[in-house]
Amino acid sequence: MNEVHILMTLATVHFIALMSPGPDVALVVQNAAHYGRKTGFYIALGLSFGILTHSTLSITGISYLVHQQPLLFALLQIAGGGYLFYLGWHAGWATLKNWAQATSLNQMPAQLLSSRRQAFTRGYLTNLLNPKALVFFVSLMSTLIPAGMPMSGKGIALVILWGLSLFWFALLAWLLSTARFQRHISAASRYIDLLCALIFSVIGIVIWWHAWPVLFTA
Repeated sequence: MNEVHILMTLATVHFIALMSPGPDVALVVQNAAHYGRKTGFYIALGLSFGILTHSTLSITGISYLVHQQPLLFALLQIAGGGYLFYLGWHAGWATLKNWAQATSLNQMPAQLLSSRRQAFTRGYLTNLLNPKALVFFVSLMSTLIPAGMPMSGKGIALVILWGLSLFWFALLAWLLSTARFQRHISAASRYIDLLCALIFSVIGIVIWWHAWPVLFTA
């Protein structure tokens, strides 16, 4: 397989993975619908840089070394699962607390984000602290990127992964913040908030569930 085919395969697999439901998509859905296109874009930017970080660590072998250390990886899982559970608990509690007052998107309180920097940081940490992302990129890089690939090829691979991530999440944020979508989703916004909160919480608990036995047996 030549370098062009490798990069095309990498792009295809990564783009399919981006479209699968998960905490990254839930974060964009929950916030872009409430706080608009700019907030959604900065979340997308943060997510894409989180993916770039994972990709860089994986392509240099650092993530692989972390994955091969059970205790270190379990600690990362605890931290990542805790962060995702916090996002879910915080969002769910705020939505329930303001249920009676929130009758439209414009009346929803800013319980999640208050600035572009916070939006970027939330996106970055959500992806960076997701242990499943680490495992995915370790598998992706070790399977598709040969050790002998030139640095120029590896650099192009990183740009592809980052660019596709920013494109997809920014497109999703744009679609969710259009006036037409806002009109259709207004009545269901609180239920979407609770669903996203549930996704964060469940993923966090599942990650914890897999990490705790390793800590106790280490």
